[in-house]
Amino acid sequence: MKVDFAPLNIPLRRRIQTIAVLQWLFSFLMLAQFCLAGFILLALSEWWVLAVLYAGWLWLDLDTPVCGGRRSQWIRTWTIWHHFRDYFPISLVKTADLDPRHNYIFGFHPHGVLVAGAFGNFCTEATGFSALFPGLKPHLLMLPFWFRVPLFRDYIMAGGLVSSCKNSLSYLLSRPEGGHVAVLAIGGAPEALDARPGALTLQLLKRKGFIKLALKHGAHLVPVFSFGENELFDQIPNPRGSSLRSLQERLQCIMGVSLPLFHARGVFQYSFGLMPYRKSIHTIVGEPIPVVQTPSPSSEDIDVIHGNYMQAVSQLFEQNKHLYGIPDDRHISFT
Repeated sequence: MKVDFAPLNIPLRRRIQTIAVLQWLFSFLMLAQFCLAGFILLALSEWWVLAVLYAGWLWLDLDTPVCGGRRSQWIRTWTIWHHFRDYFPISLVKTADLDPRHNYIFGFHPHGVLVAGAFGNFCTEATGFSALFPGLKPHLLMLPFWFRVPLFRDYIMAGGLVSSCKNSLSYLLSRPEGGHVAVLAIGGAPEALDARPGALTLQLLKRKGFIKLALKHGAHLVPVFSFGENELFDQIPNPRGSSLRSLQERLQCIMGVSLPLFHARGVFQYSFGLMPYRKSIHTIVGEPIPVVQTPSPSSEDIDVIHGNYMQAVSQLFEQNKHLYGIPDDRHISFT
């Protein structure tokens, strides 16, 4: 295979952008393992007292990821996130004002391989979330497993990440002061297995748990579509029913996380690697769907709101697709 090497005269700003994305990729794929190994080595060293003290802190702090997390505005505004944004680049588009007296569920679509758009827009201030939506505080939901990893949990909480368990979502939506936004990648890990350039299939038909919680707490629903999210990586072919897909789905049931076999470009060449392609991501935040609080919603109540939500997602896509190079004959589908 011929390797297409990057030219030597690339501008410095682009090299810094690549470094910014490389550290994000490392954080996403490897930092948890390094933190766990570091904690174990600390526990086995002459500094084991520090490990014991941290373990005690971890026990006392166990519920924090379920109770709104512990964000750091300093970390969310790091300059490196601006370089991360400019690599693709990523933009956040507002279509309607959101009243900070309410709590919201942002349904993020599609999941993509590594939810780069969700991270850039809602875990950092690089795209200006707080300026666009004053009074709102975004929380990106992540699998509970990651909040059990020492040190790593503190880092991801600093960006506004919280546990995706039911209790965590309920905590955010029940805050009486309002202004809390739970950002939920509705398709979850299974949808990541279908994330590849051109994919427009969303796993939404059977996902109604978030609708029930929105009704119970009176939280408004906001559809969010991230154009370009699926264009960042290629995947080894894994059609439904194939041996690879069956193995991936079995591992997902066991581990709780999906394992897409993705690839894109490298750091110094464009032919292979795990670095995402430089493809634009445009994240469109749609209009809110008002939800009347219903402490004990019926199946009919849930189905009505779920139908309205799917229609809103489809409408958001159709209204904006021509702006981002998607042909008129392409439409999203739900599974």
